Amino acid sequence: MADDKKVKKTKKKKEDEGDAAPAAEEKRPSTRESKKAKRSGSNIFSMFSQRQLSEFKEAFQMMDADKDGIIGKSDLRATFDAMGKVANDKEMDEMLGEATGPLNFTMLLTLFGNRMSGEADDDEVIISAFKAFDDNGKIDSEKLRLQLTTFGNKFSTDEVEDAFDQMSIDSHGKIDTAKLIAMLTASAEGEEGEAA
Repeated sequence: MADDKKVKKTKKKKEDEGDAAPAAEEKRPSTRESKKAKRSGSNIFSMFSQRQLSEFKEAFQMMDADKDGIIGKSDLRATFDAMGKVANDKEMDEMLGEATGPLNFTMLLTLFGNRMSGEADDDEVIISAFKAFDDNGKIDSEKLRLQLTTFGNKFSTDEVEDAFDQMSIDSHGKIDTAKLIAMLTASAEGEEGEAA
């Protein structure tokens, strides 16, 4: 008789749980949705090598002047000041506006990932990169040399020398920004044509 009561209690408990289960399912996302969410969060890190992640993290930390884990307008201003470039509020707002939320490290990787996956035009990326060094239509060749050999995917001295041999540098050590961009975007188009 005691066994009958146990069986009845177990059946009753299962029935009650069965009634409660649909309500719980309504609140939780489906397994497919939760896996997708997990995958999309981790995918951004899988797009890059450990070395790239390390370099991006180093750059992020350099840009995060107030060390709060988010790059804001004051951080951008400090970064531009360190590069010797003046940026107005509109330019900084446009840069920060590219992010869909606070510009933390993961969001920065997402932006890089989007650019690398072809969501941004390669020519636009080249133009933006060199305009960051632009000062009244000229780029200081020594500052550019330092950046190329120090940050990101570091270039060797020989690689930088080979690149600089292709550029026209005036007697003051300045590179004409427009000519450099034209040269780089034209050579990128030439490489695409050869590959096709």
